[in-house]
Amino acid sequence: MINETEIKDSEDLIRSLNQLPNNFIFRGHADASWKLESTLERTIGKKWSTELARKFEDHYLNLFKSKYHIYNGSEHEPKSKLAWLSVMQHYGAPTRLIDFTESPYVALYFALEAYNPLLKNDLAIYAIDYNSIMDESLAYISRRDSSFKKTRHEIIGKQDELFDDVVDRFSYEVVWITEPLELNARIDRQSGTFLISGDKEKRIEDLLSNDMYKNVEIIKFIIPNEMYENIYALLRKMNINAKTIYGDLGGLAKSIKMDMQVHAI
Repeated sequence: MINETEIKDSEDLIRSLNQLPNNFIFRGHADASWKLESTLERTIGKKWSTELARKFEDHYLNLFKSKYHIYNGSEHEPKSKLAWLSVMQHYGAPTRLIDFTESPYVALYFALEAYNPLLKNDLAIYAIDYNSIMDESLAYISRRDSSFKKTRHEIIGKQDELFDDVVDRFSYEVVWITEPLELNARIDRQSGTFLISGDKEKRIEDLLSNDMYKNVEIIKFIIPNEMYENIYALLRKMNINAKTIYGDLGGLAKSIKMDMQVHAI
């Protein structure tokens, strides 16, 4: 269950984010009304069905793989399914991956990056307890497969492999949190990780509402739109901007755009 918390001011925001322990992961939304959903879910939209979700992922993953060498030359090829989905996500193709980060302030940056100050929407930051989610997901798999006895500590560095060999293979109805072993520079810069539905036919909020996750702490901080400029100033002092997040010319352009938006108000 997602618990909503209204943020009062900048001091409240910083205190609320900083008091969470390091086992939380974060995601920023430019509009607090947006659901927690993958780009694949948003693309299918109201036509969502288990059959369509499965067909879309299978078809477009195979299409991407078949044409990858044409556009990527002799560059390195992903080795796992999660890595393939990660590359698709990186280049803008809809997937069931949902980007999260270990840093609440990087999440704040992404909320601002997509923010349109003219609309005056409230923003949101999602915070999810990684340890609790993974403990419950692993316990669920153990209940379904008596030979599976792994704990969260035992799968460190193996989440990618386990996703392919266990979670995705048997379409377990669990929430999985991981990043591909082969990180690209952008994911690394952003301290990125992915929240992913173990069953490609299930939407992430439907899985999170399952009874087994009822004790997992999932918080949605609602941030009033009046704090937009204060958040920009805060992140600027922390040197969190598109240049440091992306590290390329695209990042420089995004940082200029964001600066223009703030000064145009």
